Amino acid sequence: MTPEQGQLVRLSFVQVMDQKQDVGRIFYDRLFAIAPDLRPLFKSDIDQQAQKLMDMLALAIGQLKNPAGLAAMLESLGRRHAGYGVQDQHYAIVGEALIWSLQKVLGADFTPVLRDAWVALYTVAADVMKRADAPRAARA
Repeated sequence: MTPEQGQLVRLSFVQVMDQKQDVGRIFYDRLFAIAPDLRPLFKSDIDQQAQKLMDMLALAIGQLKNPAGLAAMLESLGRRHAGYGVQDQHYAIVGEALIWSLQKVLGADFTPVLRDAWVALYTVAADVMKRADAPRAARA
């Protein structure tokens, strides 16, 4: 992810946060529409989960200028998610739902360049989270 992409993500996230509860709910509605088998992984109320998602995105985006801090946060998150039953193949589905949701919310502002920036961020995040669980997966 380039610094320019990081800046685009940060700027667009301001718009997203103006509608954060709606965005989180749109994301989970989309996720369960394309992967209903993932619904049992989410034990808490979906509105609470939507709030957690948006809070975590805000934390991650706030760490974009601190790669070590971001990596540590994502590694911890990856280990926790593995404990919830998240598997490597789920990351692609979540990414698809996230990008779709952002496009839905941002509309015409979600340009191809902005889409590429969000995809780059999500790819980095998902890769770090998956690697964080690799030692546990190797022991299984």
